[in-house]
Amino acid sequence: MVTMTRSKTFQAYLPTCHRTYSCIHCRAHLANHDELISKVTRTHARGAPSFQGSQGRAYLFNSVVNVGCGPAEERVLLTGLHAVADIYCENCKTTLGWKYEHAFESSQKYKEGKFIIELAHMIKDNGWE
Repeated sequence: MVTMTRSKTFQAYLPTCHRTYSCIHCRAHLANHDELISKVTRTHARGAPSFQGSQGRAYLFNSVVNVGCGPAEERVLLTGLHAVADIYCENCKTTLGWKYEHAFESSQKYKEGKFIIELAHMIKDNGWE
């Protein structure tokens, strides 16, 4: 499913037969569309999407490729206190979003081990037409 190249061992390439998301800055593959959990899981009273990053809307993924992970830290997000680690593109080092390491509220446990990528940092590739 994922192949590695010899010249850049950190760079994974997703199959071209699937719709993918890539880093908008360097086009490194980030996620397969099948790994998308939700663009918007629930809406708040004003209709705002649940997944918001520091730069706007964001998507939640089960798994991602070609990302590095910083140290975990506790942050108060819109949905409460979480331990999160910033994730960045391994190719161009741009911060893309974060990984949920721990959710302190039981209703948010489903996010643990999942990844947020902000729309401002990704582009759709392969078969979106």
